[in-house]
Amino acid sequence: MSGPVHLFRLAGKCFSFVESMYKYEFCPFHNVTQHEQTFRWNAYSGILGIWHEWEIDNNTFVGMWMREGDSCETKSRQTKVLLVCGKSNKLAHVSEPSTCVYSLTFETPLVCHPHSLLVYPTLPEALRMKWDEAEQSLYDELITEQGYKKMLKEILEEAGLLRATEEKEIEIQNKKTLNLDFKTVEKCNKEYEQLSKEIKKLKHLLTQHGIVYDRNSAENTSAEHSVSKLLTAKPTILNGSKDNEHLRGDTGIWNDTL
Repeated sequence: MSGPVHLFRLAGKCFSFVESMYKYEFCPFHNVTQHEQTFRWNAYSGILGIWHEWEIDNNTFVGMWMREGDSCETKSRQTKVLLVCGKSNKLAHVSEPSTCVYSLTFETPLVCHPHSLLVYPTLPEALRMKWDEAEQSLYDELITEQGYKKMLKEILEEAGLLRATEEKEIEIQNKKTLNLDFKTVEKCNKEYEQLSKEIKKLKHLLTQHGIVYDRNSAENTSAEHSVSKLLTAKPTILNGSKDNEHLRGDTGIWNDTL
């Protein structure tokens, strides 16, 4: 889940609303369903959307988008749930502004405070700093309004508040995986020691199987450079002429069948 922490208490609960022959059920951070209240043998009962992302406007959470619901003609059903201040938690209104696109209004006292739906306070410190930098760049006229909005969108995507494209999600995940945030010298030394151990293991493995590697590069004081050279270097077999053989680094087993 993402967004204002105080709204997480709604998770695991569902709220119903009956209009005409239909019963709508909204389960925050989960889904929206519709059930036709009739005795017809083919009465509709299905999903109008699954929790997807936030609707954000002017640095404020204004609603939840439930997407990828049951198929409807050539697309999937989707629902936007608007969050408004109310005395109790209840689903107050349902409409269908366009075919298979629904709009629900959910009232809750959890959003009555004027700051309860602000986006900025929900972000981790690193992303708040990025936001501050974007604001400063806009103020200094180093970026355009369009560039500013693009930067904010990327920040919200990285925070998981907006869904990025599949390619963007992979890029964000890779950044999280590969990022080495050396906030202290101690942490930097620790990471360096771990990389050095990995280099020694690689050296031992290569030597064990008679593979020549570039010693000058491997002994470079930059651990990252060393690992890169060892992993990308094309191995040469010392004994024999099996040019097409491969080293299975995970098991240390030499494959004679390739």
